[in-house]
Amino acid sequence: MADMVRVVIADDDAGMRLIERKLIGRVEGFELVGEARDGDELMALVEEKRPQVVFLDVEMPGKTGVECGRLIQDMDPAIVMIFATAHDQYMGDAFEVYAFDYLVKPFKAERVIQTLERARNRLLGQRGEPVPTPRRENRRGAPSRLMLRHREGVSFVSTEDILLVQREDRATVIYTEGGGRYVTGDSLGEIEERLPPENFLRCHKSYIINLDRISSITPYGRWTYVVKLTGTPHDALITHEKYEELERLFG
Repeated sequence: MADMVRVVIADDDAGMRLIERKLIGRVEGFELVGEARDGDELMALVEEKRPQVVFLDVEMPGKTGVECGRLIQDMDPAIVMIFATAHDQYMGDAFEVYAFDYLVKPFKAERVIQTLERARNRLLGQRGEPVPTPRRENRRGAPSRLMLRHREGVSFVSTEDILLVQREDRATVIYTEGGGRYVTGDSLGEIEERLPPENFLRCHKSYIINLDRISSITPYGRWTYVVKLTGTPHDALITHEKYEELERLFG
């Protein structure tokens, strides 16, 4: 397979890392690029290797898996996080950071392989069956512009041209019509407050989307979906709760 999915595993149990390593080796399309014994090692690996999948334990020395998950999400919300733990009591915390899946040890090999195959297919573009995409009338109001602060000064961007706003490398990035990309020190919440709510939706803690540019929505994790937008190759994630809000809004 030409495309290989980079994966990192993190667990303080060497025996469990061995099991996970062997399971990953059984699934075509994955390249194991690093192993970590604790949360600090994991974050250093994610910074260095930029994996597409992180297979992490919830309970680790130093930073917990959930704490790492929050940091990873702020670096790159597209990274697939698969949590593994001996207890199911952390499931809610894991899905608060939009885990792709949550595996309870001791897990069956078939269950892990199935999860890895779903993650690979998602990352390599083999999407699941689309869910219904809401439709609505165009309610665009008068054009307006945002003033964005950054290191070089300020930029002015028309809100009509904005397709997607997301967290990326601990900064806020705005993608616009025609391939424009603007990095700003403003938080996602600050940008959200300045965008017209009739045209934009905070669909996820790491994403804001232009409602008029939604082209399709497909399943991602257990309670999360992928939003494809016209005019940009960049996808967004939307939570189940926000998808239901979208259905009400477009209804």
